[in-house]
Amino acid sequence: MDRYKWSLLAVFLLAWAWAAFSPTYRESWLLENYLIFVLVPIIIVAGRYFKLSNFSYTLITIFVLLHIAGAHYTYSEVPFGYTLQNWLGASRNIYDRLAHFSFGFLLGYPLREVFMRLSKVKGFWAYYFPFDLTLALSAIYEIIEWTVVRVVDPTAGLAFLGIQGDIWDAQKDMLMAATGAALAMIITFLINWRFNRGLMTEFKESFQVAKGDRPLGEEKLREYLKEKARPRRGNSQPHQ
Repeated sequence: MDRYKWSLLAVFLLAWAWAAFSPTYRESWLLENYLIFVLVPIIIVAGRYFKLSNFSYTLITIFVLLHIAGAHYTYSEVPFGYTLQNWLGASRNIYDRLAHFSFGFLLGYPLREVFMRLSKVKGFWAYYFPFDLTLALSAIYEIIEWTVVRVVDPTAGLAFLGIQGDIWDAQKDMLMAATGAALAMIITFLINWRFNRGLMTEFKESFQVAKGDRPLGEEKLREYLKEKARPRRGNSQPHQ
């Protein structure tokens, strides 16, 4: 890791140490930090073999800091959430909405970078699939929340869930993540439109079917079966 990445890690560790000291609700803090305990080591270890841009690591760090603050206070009691509530005239603390929006807005580009470099997609799909993946991950997180609440202490579960009496909380959280991801992809597209002269050509090519392309499904299964039934080279053949 270079000096910049070490500085990001130092900021994360300092923030995490602050959040770990006397959180508002210890059990809820622990539930929220399972995500940190799993993902941060994965990001650090994966960085030894697959390095992202400093820009992506910065966006990831900002989101993690937002999550750390939510875990410390619980998402429904973060002081800045009450400030947002007053500014926007909301009926509840909306820090959780900010966090879910930030999930899409801040992690959309890092997910795009990973997706593009591993799958080699381009054009339209380089914007759509990161958006789609962000929304899918948001839905998975909501399912994890529901599962956790069913198995832990009810008081800790409600603090972790933080729905604040809104029966549509999960759907609204996913909408905020989708909105953030869509905005991130729009901004990325506009920047590429400004500097990448071949952008529209890439868009057109991403909808073109490659020469020799063939259907999958039963067509591909039929090919597999024919290949399996074909005698392998080097096998001894029975004498006639």
